[in-house]
Amino acid sequence: MTTDPWGRVDDDGTVYVRTGEGERVVGSWQAGAPEEALAFFRRKYDALVTEVELLEKRLRTTDLSAAQAMSSVEKLRTAVREAHAVGDLDALERRLDALTSQAEERRAEQKQAQEQARVEAREIKERIVAEAERVAAETTHWKSGGERMRQLIDEWKAAPRTDRPTEQALWKRMSAARNSFSKRRKAYFAGLDQQREQVREEKERIVAEAESLADSTDWGPTAGRYRDLMQQWKTSGRADRASEDELWTRFKAAQDRFFQARNAVFAERDAELRVNAEAKERILEDARRELAEISDPREARARLRDFQEAWEEAGPAPRDSRDRLESAFRRIEEDVRRAEDQEWQRTNPEARARAEATAARLRDSIAQLEGDLAHARERGNERKVREIEDALAARRSWLEEAEKALNEMS
Repeated sequence: MTTDPWGRVDDDGTVYVRTGEGERVVGSWQAGAPEEALAFFRRKYDALVTEVELLEKRLRTTDLSAAQAMSSVEKLRTAVREAHAVGDLDALERRLDALTSQAEERRAEQKQAQEQARVEAREIKERIVAEAERVAAETTHWKSGGERMRQLIDEWKAAPRTDRPTEQALWKRMSAARNSFSKRRKAYFAGLDQQREQVREEKERIVAEAESLADSTDWGPTAGRYRDLMQQWKTSGRADRASEDELWTRFKAAQDRFFQARNAVFAERDAELRVNAEAKERILEDARRELAEISDPREARARLRDFQEAWEEAGPAPRDSRDRLESAFRRIEEDVRRAEDQEWQRTNPEARARAEATAARLRDSIAQLEGDLAHARERGNERKVREIEDALAARRSWLEEAEKALNEMS
């Protein structure tokens, strides 16, 4: 009988392996020496050792899942227990037990990591859903809102998945938000279409009236009405682009036809009024020269009336010179009126009496202050002297102005 620390070959060729539970038959060898039989079955043991070592390395150096690791361990455990091999099978069992513990630890770690990943995925998708609901409820910028909603859908698709019930509940909210936004946008544009149709009808009315006025010769009222229609156009809003462009073209054509006709008539009329403007230019020149030589305001007023009558008789001036001529003549009239006012102020008895009274009061006040000044100097009261001198200087200045006004009234 040939023996080995972990097995033996019996005289009849039966091969045994020794384990903690005792010996068990692993094979039979009839083809050669017993040593060859033990070597053959030891090689089978070495193959098992290699598989265990490979699994140990995979578990140590790769991200092998716990489930795959447990499956591999169980397969190897079965292979070891049923192995037709000679070697320390109990040691392999112990190494497989260690691998089972490591796989259990990995399963716990992976479970925790998966739970954390689900929590993070839920937070990400809750944020996406919350923003989608906000866009659906608040956004009125439809283009940017629609683009943002599409981006959120893409973010949802790219985000990791959480547990199935949570995933389904969040997607239900996401889908509801998208549908709500679509309904609000459709309702807005439906209302906008209705509003634009109302604007189009209003502008149709404006254009129809503008076209009815295009050939009017009632220049003033019609021009005013065109201004009113333009204001109505601006405040009525906007129709759809095609209608807006077409209606504006019609409105502008009607308006241009009226104003071009009016301008042609006014241009012809202005040409006829050039003679009037030349006459008024001569009246202005004569009025400036003659009125400047008259010193008596009453005589100036009488002469001005002659110029005013001549001005009216000259007739209207063309539009391009009317304002300038009228402003110049108004300035001449204002100069005459101002000269009359000054003369009246100068000769007004009441004003002269008030001026004389003021001058008399100032003289009395000056006389009183001069007496007070003498007494203050006699007593040597320097502070009082300075106060009285300041008061005297002020009143003498006032008296000078009052006497100047009286001289001008003389």
